[in-house]
Amino acid sequence: MKYISTRGRAPVLGFGDVLLAGMAADGGLYVPDHWPELSPEALTGNVGTGDYSDLASEVMWPFVDGAYPRARFDKLVRDAYAGFAHPEVVPMVELGRGLWLMELFHGPTLAFKDIALQLVGRLFDEELARRGERVTIVGATSGDTGSAAIEAVRDRENIQVVILHPKGRVSDVQRRQMTTVDSANVHNVAIEGTFDDCQDLVKAMFADAAFRAEQRLSAVNSINWARVMAQTVYYVAAATRYGLERVSFSVPTGNFGNVLAGHVARQMGLAIDRFMVASNRNDILTQFFTTGSMAISQVRPTLSPSMDIQVSSNLERLLFELFDRDGIRTAQELEDFRATGEMRIDARIAADLERGWSGIRVDDRETTATIAELYRDTGMIIDPHTAVGLTAARRCRTSSEGPIVVLATAHPAKFGDAVEAAIGVKPPMPQTLAELADRPERCTRLANDLAAVKAHVARCSGRGAG
Repeated sequence: MKYISTRGRAPVLGFGDVLLAGMAADGGLYVPDHWPELSPEALTGNVGTGDYSDLASEVMWPFVDGAYPRARFDKLVRDAYAGFAHPEVVPMVELGRGLWLMELFHGPTLAFKDIALQLVGRLFDEELARRGERVTIVGATSGDTGSAAIEAVRDRENIQVVILHPKGRVSDVQRRQMTTVDSANVHNVAIEGTFDDCQDLVKAMFADAAFRAEQRLSAVNSINWARVMAQTVYYVAAATRYGLERVSFSVPTGNFGNVLAGHVARQMGLAIDRFMVASNRNDILTQFFTTGSMAISQVRPTLSPSMDIQVSSNLERLLFELFDRDGIRTAQELEDFRATGEMRIDARIAADLERGWSGIRVDDRETTATIAELYRDTGMIIDPHTAVGLTAARRCRTSSEGPIVVLATAHPAKFGDAVEAAIGVKPPMPQTLAELADRPERCTRLANDLAAVKAHVARCSGRGAG
């Protein structure tokens, strides 16, 4: 398997180089040069002993074939999921009438990002040890990626990790999961701005070729293909474990990486009817999937802060496919979008989208009502992001629609205040989260200033002032 950039001007790379590069040199995102087909074993779930790690190895192997011996890759995958709290890794709960929740929060930081990053951290270690190299991972987080990335690479001697988060725009638990980690290779930065500002700073550092090379920058955000690859697996698991021959997914969506992984599974042959792209009041993706156009506006804080985003990086990978893999056109459209703040796709492409995608906007009032209703009816407690996805599924489900799987992306205790406001009691606090309140925090506060952030990254990497 070889990998190409969505903007068409970067070198074609193998998996190991794509893993360490993160973003392509031309500012694009790497994608496979073709979509492999899921094996018959993966499509039936009849793989090995039937556990999640066996299925994960089978689904991902075509993307890494040639980079590692199969036995070694299988071991890395097994190790990645050995510490998850639930034996099924991603268990499903039926809510009735063909509506399911898939729980993606049984990893060490209690969010879906663990499912990819526990593997990605091990892949980094493997690749760097083989090459005798060191990197500095720089990432932006709207809440959960940061803690999952830190947990995946903490104390690894060949990696420094610098995570930017928007000051005051993540939950207290999310912040403490990052800032209380006492590891010398972990560096947290609170940026005076939004997640989009943090993401723009990261992209600007990667776009500076000299700085990127000097600091040996790498990425674990979902701009890194390995993140998307690993998330593809649970879509296959959802369909095969419960015999859901045709299925739709409702995905609470911010940076578009999670739902894009489902699109990859569909490209590989999984029978998926449609994706319900569920957004909060920051509804630029709802605009895109309902009108074929979108316009950047101010990011507004909500009860689901991990989705408080206006510029969704992974939409670029979908646009590349919609534009028939024309990298030059993709680059031009995105350049115009950032210059004008607006984009409109042509009517033919918009019509194609309507057949497999829906965009749904859910506000805070509806989010709270869904949390309260589910608790009243079933005793189940869900977090606000999952509530956005569940609201979207219930609202736009048609009478002829088959099963719908809602992705439950985070443990409700990570958003205890919002949940308590909805149901009157705080969700049970896992011991790992309860301990955070007593630990000292380590974090550097910086302005939304590229020069200041670059200088800080250079100090963290130990490679000079940049």
